[in-house]
Amino acid sequence: MTTVVICAGGPEQEIVSNDFLLSFSDAIFIGTDHGTMYLLNRGIVPDMAVGDFDSITEEEWQEISERVSNIERYAPEKNETDTELAIIKALSLEPTEVYITGVTGGRLDHHEANLHTVYRLQLAHPQINIKIVNRTNELQFLLPGEHTMVQDDHYKYMSFFAFRGPVENMTLRGVLYETTNEIIELGTSLFTSNEISDKVASISFTAGICLMIRSIDD
Repeated sequence: MTTVVICAGGPEQEIVSNDFLLSFSDAIFIGTDHGTMYLLNRGIVPDMAVGDFDSITEEEWQEISERVSNIERYAPEKNETDTELAIIKALSLEPTEVYITGVTGGRLDHHEANLHTVYRLQLAHPQINIKIVNRTNELQFLLPGEHTMVQDDHYKYMSFFAFRGPVENMTLRGVLYETTNEIIELGTSLFTSNEISDKVASISFTAGICLMIRSIDD
């Protein structure tokens, strides 16, 4: 089981805690642009740094160059964002799961770009779990089928949203508000703030793409 953790250069207060970052004993870390400095400042030397590095100082670039052995630097004029390049690199390693932090908060256009990038790449790699995480939230796209979620005190609440079109035959078990063969329509908020009531919850649906957000109050 291989885990890749990507740290991008969004607002630093959005980065997950050190406890989370260090909870993976064998994780591969990828720093993206200024996110590389976030990792170095937390005592984590990333296995790789990716991006155009246009948001760092000369002193920071010097430190990255000296401490990170594998750097892929791109010209600022490119079709992909730095985060997209990092995710593509992570997926090429064929991991079991990819966690992405440092992509929430700040500019909303960046957030939307990252969300849609994850959506597209999750469809292309259904066997790999790709998750966006910050201090209080975990976002993940679910594809049709059955999924299990373990109760986690760090993420008390779980909400479900239709992303591309209606989610059909949504059945939830092991949660506070169970459902059977319901439809999640685009634009509805009816499936917000559920809670896992058993040790393990099951989520199943037959069509559509579901955006699941697990959260805790800050």
